[in-house]
This record gives sequence, C-alpha cells and structure tokens, in this order.
Amino acid sequence: MSTPAESLPAAEAHRHNLPSCVVNCAVYERGGQRREIGLDEISEVLAKDDDNFIWVGLYEPAEEILDKLQEEFCLHDLAVEDARNAHQRPKIETYGNSLFIVVHTAQSIDTHIRFGETHIFVGPRYLVTVRHGASASYAPARARYERDADDLARGPGAALYTVLDLIVDNFEPIVQEFSQDLNELEQDIFAEEFRSDTVKHLYDLKRELTRLRMAVSPLQDILGQLARARTNLISEESQLYFRDVLDHAVRLNETTDTLREMLTAAMSVNLSLVTIHQGEIVKRLAGWAALLAAPTLITSWYGMNFTHMPELEGRYSYWILIGVVVVACLGLYALLRRAKWL
Repeated sequence: MSTPAESLPAAEAHRHNLPSCVVNCAVYERGGQRREIGLDEISEVLAKDDDNFIWVGLYEPAEEILDKLQEEFCLHDLAVEDARNAHQRPKIETYGNSLFIVVHTAQSIDTHIRFGETHIFVGPRYLVTVRHGASASYAPARARYERDADDLARGPGAALYTVLDLIVDNFEPIVQEFSQDLNELEQDIFAEEFRSDTVKHLYDLKRELTRLRMAVSPLQDILGQLARARTNLISEESQLYFRDVLDHAVRLNETTDTLREMLTAAMSVNLSLVTIHQGEIVKRLAGWAALLAAPTLITSWYGMNFTHMPELEGRYSYWILIGVVVVACLGLYALLRRAKWL
C-alpha cells in the first residue's frame, strides 16, 4: 500500500509554479468550468463579483504558504496556528462567516494503521484542505465534485461534503480489516496452550482500534453540526447529504465499539481457557503425587529398621506388604479417576 507521500499525484504538483506542498489550486467558475490558478491569482479571482469559488489542497505546507493563504482568504489567526502546528483534537469552529474543521484520518500501511489530520477552512468562496501525516489524496473527491453539476452549483458546501464523505469512506476498509484479523485469530484464541504472540496480537489490535475509535467518534458531532447548521455556507440540500455521511459515521462508530468489545472478550476467553487448562494439568500432577504417596508412606514405615517391628520375621510378610501397596494404589487410582483428576 502506498505511503502518504506517494499518494500525492505527481501530475498535480508544480502546476503554475506551485510549491510541492500545494497539491491543487483551482477556481470553479460559474457553469462548472474548472481553471487552475497560481497562489498569486487568488486575490484577483476573489475580487470579481461572481459565484466562483477557489479550492486549494495542501499537504504538510510550509509556514510561508499558510501565511500567504491567510492573507488571501483573511483566515483567522487561531485557525491558521492550529493548521500550522497540527496535533489538534477533532473539532468544528466558527470564525465570522467561515468554518474551521479538524478531522483525523487513517491509512493502513504495511499492516499497521497510521493516523493523520486534515484541517479544513470553508468560506463563502473558498475551500482549503490541509493534510498532515497519513492521509489519502483528495483527488477522487475533487473528480467526483467536478462530475456532478448539482454539486458545482452548491459551491463550497458541496465540496466540503465530498471531502468528508471520502474521509469516512476511507475508514470502512480499515474497520473491515480489523474484523478479518479477528476472525483469523479465532483458532488461536480458543487454543488451550498459552501463546504470548496471540495475546500480544490481540492487545495490538485493541490499541489500534481504540485509536481508530478516537478518530471516528468525533466525526459524529462534527457532521451533526453541519447537518443542522444555520449558515449560508451550507444549503438545505447539502445538509441532506451531510446527514447521509453522519449515518455512515454512526455505523462505523458502532462497528468499532462492537469490535472493541469482541477483542476484550477474546482476550478474556483466551486467558480463561489457558488458566483452565493449566488447572487440569495441576490436578493431574496432584493425582499422580497422591498415588506415589501411598507406597512411599508404607515402604518408609517398614524401612525404619527397628528390631521388634511386627511382621519382620513372617514368612509371607514381604508379599503381603506388596499386596497392600498394590491394593492401596489401585483404590486411589479408581477414586481419582472417578473424580476426574486422572
């Protein structure tokens, strides 16, 4: 699977002398036409009194690029500071007539889950996405947006929907991968022998699933606010689409919770089975120890070599003693077998 750096489409970089961290910078004109522009052309486009809007996509941008976009779009200082530093909690904040949204993203890389962030600035005539860490390219979201004339007519709100919908959809194969891993571990989970690798694998799965839940769960609040938003940035028709994405996020969160509970139960079942198996082994050892105790007691009693011990002079004393030992052992064996200790 590709790494985050490889997910940047080479064809999108260095257009209009754009820095490598600028994945996409385009204006969507009235009627659905898309035109690529440079960062210095943003102010010219915004100065026009029309319904055009600009979509800028960044991947781990340099500080001067963020400063440039802050100047062009009049972004709030606090929002830009969050986008510059990353490592933010998922949230949605309103700054005047604009929104600032932070969501966590995830990718499966080399059988491990890598997490990242996407910071989104939404205004009446712009959408800026800033990706940090593990995050798939939003080129499919842009292509989907450009294909739908209705989406183009709804402006930045519809573009925001396609981005968030792609983010939620990217979580689904990761959750399915967790479910598949758990099913493959089922045979090892119910093994009676203790395998430290199985417990370690279960712990690693639960740790990554917990981090995944921390990324998925806040999406419900963010999408819920967008679906109920009273702002001209998101039309009533777009809110219907946000509700659909919200349903997907709720389902993912419920599936994640179910898998976490199953992993917890799997760890408990595995350890319980191992404990029971070890208890059975201890019972068997105790049973054989009891069998050995009977002849040991009798033979040690008659091995004290006192002069006046009974039966020392008897002709059949030796054979009688052997018989007593055999009968005692057989009786104990039958008793322990009935108690299922042997």
